[in-house]
Amino acid sequence: MDLKLADPKGLIRESYRIEGIGGIECRSIFLDWALSLAPSTDQTEAMRTVLSSYGGDASHPMSEVLAEGLASAEAPPARRGGRAGRVSV
Repeated sequence: MDLKLADPKGLIRESYRIEGIGGIECRSIFLDWALSLAPSTDQTEAMRTVLSSYGGDASHPMSEVLAEGLASAEAPPARRGGRAGRVSV
């Protein structure tokens, strides 16, 4: 994916340049970034693109936030409980 599509406003790029940024700030920037993506953009692919482009430092808080986002996006869907889990559609 093109980096321009993955980070249209440069929010992720700028987060890596902020000295002393913490996890809370990175989560806020991540939310702004996710909302700024075009509706047709695959968010999982965009996370992979920005992480591979900017995430050289794995201990950076934004790298950790992106890795968490990828892990939750790639997790299998949870089983639905109750009647919805027993009755087929």
